Amino acid sequence: ESELREAIAAGQLELHYQPQFDLADNRLAGMEALVRWNHPRLGVLPPLRFIPLAEDTGLIWPLGLQVIELAVAQMAAWARQGIEVPRVAVNVSPAQLRPELVDEIRVILDRHGVSPRRLEIELTESALTADGPAVNGLLLALREMGASIAIDDFGVGYSSLTLLRRLPISALKIDRSFVSELASNRQDVAIVEAILTMAHSVGLRTVAEGVEHPE
Repeated sequence: ESELREAIAAGQLELHYQPQFDLADNRLAGMEALVRWNHPRLGVLPPLRFIPLAEDTGLIWPLGLQVIELAVAQMAAWARQGIEVPRVAVNVSPAQLRPELVDEIRVILDRHGVSPRRLEIELTESALTADGPAVNGLLLALREMGASIAIDDFGVGYSSLTLLRRLPISALKIDRSFVSELASNRQDVAIVEAILTMAHSVGLRTVAEGVEHPE
């Protein structure tokens, strides 16, 4: 815990970026920002090694704000270099869903001169069901500001359809467990086709997780 606290203060967190492509024309559609801890003794650590600790200790709040700051600063840097990235998605923990989150994000965007429309907030289904009315109000405020909202790992929770009807969602990220074996599993094909049909019929974007080979 003390090392993680020091890491946040000392700037040991860094972001790696996973591209998202539009399969219709192979254009870059966006990026997902993925945090890593560049630990001085243990090397580069993935989120599973430290995000649960951050959530348990309350460090997720400063850590999460730093991740958003790094992502927005990178968008501004790319823009200065003439590199156009339409959208960057940032994962947000349920423990970050405080009323003041909207104002904090607005300040960060203003500081770097980045449009809210270029920021996407990713939440898991468990985060969206944590505290119904409060979460709904916060998401509405983010959408009104111009940011988009994506449900991460869609299809593995229990409340997916209710969430689509109740919350101001912009995009669904189809869980990689349904995507990774599409070339050989007809059941997965049927599930993904159903998700796509449903999403497009209500005007949602879709992102496939786990596309790792040409098939």
